[in-house]
Amino acid sequence: MAEERPQENQGNPPASPKNPIETEILNVHVERKGQEVTANWGLHPSLKAELTAEEWKDLTNVMSKVTGIVGKRFAEILARGQKEAGGTA
Repeated sequence: MAEERPQENQGNPPASPKNPIETEILNVHVERKGQEVTANWGLHPSLKAELTAEEWKDLTNVMSKVTGIVGKRFAEILARGQKEAGGTA
């Protein structure tokens, strides 16, 4: 009996309604180092190149707020988990 194995190295199949091509255009990365939590964001270089200076400024302001909220919330969750576990980071 033959074994079924996932297909490897097939590349990206053509886009279709059932199989859209996914591209990460924006990401938010939250990292913990000890008790310090940092949140950063990034934008796909092609999209960044297409933005006007005013759009870039607006996006930077919004994403600064987003990373602030996400980082703060992540830190709160970590602190709550430490209190419940009775340990320290």
